[in-house]
Amino acid sequence: MRSRRNFAIAGFVTALLAFGSLPAAFAQEGGRSGEGGRNNGAPGGGSNGGNTARDPGPRAGSVGAGQPLSSLSAAELTFFLNGLQRFAQVDSVTGSIPGEPGLGLGPGFNSNSCQGCHSQPAPGGSSPSTRAFPNIGQNPQIAAAVDASASNKLPFFVTADGPVREARFPFVVSNGNVTSTPDGGVHDLFVITGRPDAGSCSIAQPNFAHNLALNNVIFRIPTPVFGSGLIENIPDEAILANMNSNSRSKNQLGITGHPNRDGNDGAIARFGWKAQNKSLEMFAGEAYNVEMGVTNELFQNERSSPDESLAGGLPANCRINPTPEDATNFTASPDSAVPSDIVQFAMFMRMLAPPTPSTTNPGGADSISDGSQVFNNIGCALCHTSALPTAPSSFTPGLGPGTANLFSDLLVHHMGANLADGVSQGTAGPDEFRSAPLWGLGQRVFFLHDGRTKDLVDAIQEHSSPGSEAMGVIQNFNALTPQQQQDLLNFLRSL
Repeated sequence: MRSRRNFAIAGFVTALLAFGSLPAAFAQEGGRSGEGGRNNGAPGGGSNGGNTARDPGPRAGSVGAGQPLSSLSAAELTFFLNGLQRFAQVDSVTGSIPGEPGLGLGPGFNSNSCQGCHSQPAPGGSSPSTRAFPNIGQNPQIAAAVDASASNKLPFFVTADGPVREARFPFVVSNGNVTSTPDGGVHDLFVITGRPDAGSCSIAQPNFAHNLALNNVIFRIPTPVFGSGLIENIPDEAILANMNSNSRSKNQLGITGHPNRDGNDGAIARFGWKAQNKSLEMFAGEAYNVEMGVTNELFQNERSSPDESLAGGLPANCRINPTPEDATNFTASPDSAVPSDIVQFAMFMRMLAPPTPSTTNPGGADSISDGSQVFNNIGCALCHTSALPTAPSSFTPGLGPGTANLFSDLLVHHMGANLADGVSQGTAGPDEFRSAPLWGLGQRVFFLHDGRTKDLVDAIQEHSSPGSEAMGVIQNFNALTPQQQQDLLNFLRSL
């Protein structure tokens, strides 16, 4: 989006700091933020055998994420805020729609801004909600579908208070039937057809209903990016050393796991649901191109959908702008306005501090402390490793040397039939997913790669199915007393 680059930094400082103190509110359906305390009698909220343990719901009281690293200098903070401004900017096709100055939307897209999808509980998070604290608002895809008079119809799986979703078709469909040829690509939900800035471009949305009838649609939701600079700065050697640790306990529980590696330099990739992206800049560039349709310095060509590619690509009248649409701004001022959007998206994510956990909410300090011990005792920490070291950083001292309390081993694991999506990316197979970092889980609304549940107990139980490396751990969870389960849930919601 090569639009104006003189950003209102002072206003964004005020808005950013405002996230640090928000009024208490009702949490998600799991109850108020204070529920889930010791020996409470709340009815069961998940499929855990009918006992009284329940998900307390997204933690209310104050937003525990969205701040910059405290080590940033004044110059570094300027780059962070510039990246945040671009992260929030709305794109249109040509940058000519009022209030949508970004350039390059489409021809296919899932949303028209980064922050629209990454907003819960603050910029950089995941899917928002109207009902969960801090009540950000409805799914932004509802408005994006018909923005600027676009002729899109909402797919059945996009709802006002449901998760932001992208759709992939695991296999190619030919002559109305599923073939054995892998597809796996993103089929964007919306197209620019009908918009006044789309010219004569007229392409159709994918046929999601038909592919659903063929059982050939899977979904993914946005991953939070809080603390991403720390994750990026974890040495490969630390990931491998952790993978090789606790081998006896892992063997007893059937836990293996392996890194997904970059296809170019062989280094360990770590971003995305299948750890398919090595760096934040690659992560940003791919998302900008795939989710919003914006060509950039890493992905320079207009993207056709997998179906359009099989038919010869996009029609000429849908390739509207010179490419790349996002590029270095050679004559811009100040310095933070010079880099392209994807560079500044990466800088924003890199300098975004990790979430701050609560020591008392929900359930109280004793319950959270006991739940942390249960988390370790039953084997959760064997995949959701509580901390990994970071290397010395040339960006800012806050990135290392230090510790990333991410609760992930950054490896991909077999998660079984329940969670398998049939899509392979790099060395991550059809039922393999990265151990999702759990920091910030306390204020998330939707869980698992496809957002299938808002209940933490359900999310835990979904880990157990034939072929899953987590089955032994889930058996241990189910063998806990109701109080131990509640303590564990309270601990997770404190993160």
